[in-house]
Amino acid sequence: MQSLWMILACAAFSLMGASIKVSAEQGALLAQIVLFRALPSVILLLAWARLTGRSPKPISWRLHIWRNVAGITSMWLGFYALSHLPLSTAVSLNYTSPLFIAGWMLWGAGQRDYVRLLAVLLGFVGVLGVLRPSIGEEHFIAGLAGLCGGALGAIAMMQVRQIGRAGESEWRTVLIFSLAGTLSGLCAVLAQGWVSLSWEAWLGLAGVGLSGMVGQLAMTRAFGAGSALLTAALQYLTIIFAAGWGSLFWGDMPDAVAWAGMALVISSGLLSTWRTYTQSKAKSKNPKIKPARS
Repeated sequence: MQSLWMILACAAFSLMGASIKVSAEQGALLAQIVLFRALPSVILLLAWARLTGRSPKPISWRLHIWRNVAGITSMWLGFYALSHLPLSTAVSLNYTSPLFIAGWMLWGAGQRDYVRLLAVLLGFVGVLGVLRPSIGEEHFIAGLAGLCGGALGAIAMMQVRQIGRAGESEWRTVLIFSLAGTLSGLCAVLAQGWVSLSWEAWLGLAGVGLSGMVGQLAMTRAFGAGSALLTAALQYLTIIFAAGWGSLFWGDMPDAVAWAGMALVISSGLLSTWRTYTQSKAKSKNPKIKPARS
């Protein structure tokens, strides 16, 4: 059943990406898109917390602040990339976070870990394949933004792990992230001014908020319902769904090199995820095990 929840999350997140493109093409500001992505989750979670008598006060504000600095910046950069790049390209760049995590673990820990090294190399070649049509063109900045968003997303993911180890509940983590996103979008809207929107833009913004909320809830349920390894592997279906939406609505059919690049990004992410899972499992069975040093 957990697999079905993750597949639903992947479909919802890919639809969110498509809705972001629609909203941007219909004249919505990036600030408005960010605001409508976060606000529905805030309303829903606060209402749920009140009905169930739960407190929204976190265990540690400090941990959440660092998580949200990285996470919100990553979201802005990722949304910018989604607004300017083919859908499959932007989503692929967003899913490079495990590649950056593997690279930082190799660099920081000094591990002689050939599996992670292979994952980083595969991912680097894959990113080149995905970005190839954008290099040297007007989309270069958007491609760079998407890649930086993936790197900052990796930092946010590592912060989420620390928050979880501190005993924080998942719903509070999502709530505080959504609050931060809402505040950042609101501040940007106040600075830029509100732009009048067509009904098509409003429809796109509604799709951003609804699909983003469904995707977040389904993903949280999937990770809490079974094997973390299987769930993490299934998340890459988002790239496949995004390629389908892009081909259907924008005629953005990836060529052979782009498909190969996406396959390498997915492979590197799966390899890195598997390596992290197996090492964590081995460490939990034998806490005395230490990573090899070069």
